[in-house]
Amino acid sequence: MASSIHNVSFDARDAYGLAQFWSQVVGKPIYDVDKPGDPEVAIDMGDGSNLFFQQVPEAKSGKNRVHICLQANSTRDEEVARLEGLGAKIFDDRRNDDGTGWVVMHDPEGNEFCIERSLAEKAAAN
Repeated sequence: MASSIHNVSFDARDAYGLAQFWSQVVGKPIYDVDKPGDPEVAIDMGDGSNLFFQQVPEAKSGKNRVHICLQANSTRDEEVARLEGLGAKIFDDRRNDDGTGWVVMHDPEGNEFCIERSLAEKAAAN
């Protein structure tokens, strides 16, 4: 028997604020019971798993040991631009001239995540 992922958890200085950012990233709402100032906030991903944010007193101090890789629904470049508009920042641009690669970004609290090419972009390259 195997385990299932229930939560992907983020430590945050502002749990609700970071959850708002990620809610816009993934297009899923924050639970109705969660309010600004709550020390724990979650986003239902619709498949039995959650993005979970818990308030901690300290700021992020090093590189994430685990991070989320997102696959764009539009193009990778359009998604990078959209996320920059939401407050993310490019940390490491790994895009290649042939269209392969990814972009490492930081969310508003400095957590790393990656944006990969869309399935359509990958199919068009083959």
